[in-house]
Amino acid sequence: MNAVRGWMRSLPMLARWVVIGAISTGVAGGIAGLVVGLFVYAPTAPFAAIEVGFPAMLTGGIVGLVAGLIMITVRRIRRHGTDSLYEVD
Repeated sequence: MNAVRGWMRSLPMLARWVVIGAISTGVAGGIAGLVVGLFVYAPTAPFAAIEVGFPAMLTGGIVGLVAGLIMITVRRIRRHGTDSLYEVD
């Protein structure tokens, strides 16, 4: 667990938000797909987990990207004020 925590801290903030969003929704989607697959037709349940988990992972990554962009913008505004949004670093 410490290795994962260290790896996550080494990522830039935007990538960290994307990874957290993708993993959390991918796992939740995979579990939901597995449960649905077990109720519908048990032999194909792993494929149902992939069918539901993969799009959920992509959606979570996109939502994490947007949330990360919002956080970066908020931090920049708090740190430098609104004038720095129009300056080139």
